[in-house]
Amino acid sequence: MKHRYPMFFAATAAVAALMVACSTSGTATPQSKMSFFITSANPGRGADFGGLAGADRHCQALAANAGAGNRTWRAYLSTTATPTTPAVNARDRIGNGPWFNARGQLIASNLDELHGENKISKETALTEKGEVVSASGDPVNQHDILTGSSPDGRAINDTKDTTCGNWTLSGSEGSAIVGHHNRMGTNAPPASTSWNSSHATRGCSMDGLKSTGGAGLLYCFAVN
Repeated sequence: MKHRYPMFFAATAAVAALMVACSTSGTATPQSKMSFFITSANPGRGADFGGLAGADRHCQALAANAGAGNRTWRAYLSTTATPTTPAVNARDRIGNGPWFNARGQLIASNLDELHGENKISKETALTEKGEVVSASGDPVNQHDILTGSSPDGRAINDTKDTTCGNWTLSGSEGSAIVGHHNRMGTNAPPASTSWNSSHATRGCSMDGLKSTGGAGLLYCFAVN
């Protein structure tokens, strides 16, 4: 009597190989598509990130820990002009889109949509880990996201500090503009619902940022 077990195992192996091939081709997984996130933590110095370069490194490090370090990441931050350097607009630092969150959900297709009718909300503005950031109504409110920007994503020409000394201050002095990732707030609309330009902070320390509903978090975007 001839046994058919070798043929059975050969067929099973062929099916397994086909399943592996299918799983590694086709559409990308949500994590591999991620090109936008809110930082899950602050480095511990309030609004002092060591300038734009330090903020970018923070975004890059968190992305790398989440398996997305093969992309170039930038913090969505503006800076104001100094006697030796021009102002920098957040919108000019982040590429052209489209941008997707850690679950592969589309946030915005391009810069115009990002600064218009985008899909940023508490449910979609996730951390690099795919987690929801707590906001109004939760035990801890962290909906203030640092930007230093106007609603159209540009630096603000104001005599008051809007960027915590271009992201180098961590004390009670200075202030920075923040947005609300959950699109809710107690100030008057449209500022209350702005994701990137809602109000100023009370200082640049962690305590100052927490006092208005923040935790020193940033928006990070992949430029490629």
